Amino acid sequence: MSDLTLPELSKKMRKLDFTMLTTISLEGGVSARPMSNNGDVDYDGDSYFFAYAQSRKILEIRADNNVGLTYTGAVGMLGGPPLFVDVQGIASLIEDKAAFAEHWTKDLDRYFPEGIDTPGVVMIKVQAESIRYWDGGDEGVINP
Repeated sequence: MSDLTLPELSKKMRKLDFTMLTTISLEGGVSARPMSNNGDVDYDGDSYFFAYAQSRKILEIRADNNVGLTYTGAVGMLGGPPLFVDVQGIASLIEDKAAFAEHWTKDLDRYFPEGIDTPGVVMIKVQAESIRYWDGGDEGVINP
């Protein structure tokens, strides 16, 4: 068992851009899909993603805002042992364009052609309640 702090784990997670966002499906099961944090990887326990308000994931979050995020990737310049991170959190939906601007990157224009003014865009904020990680032979839990 390891006792990483959130800043130490954040440093290890800096190169992990993609996650699987898991929601409770409208049918009562679980549903997962890949999401990118668009390089916004200075992890402090909050994660931000963009989506269209009418997408299935947003409908599911509106019905039940308990979500999970799973990250995986090699760590270190030469790969190193794989890092696995499981975040259990609460999602909130943000429709404020000033908040969008804080987390927007030019790469998002591919999916949202009018930038932060794209009709129907919403930002998902996931606030971590529990973070479990596996780093080579180390593992631990952080409760931010």
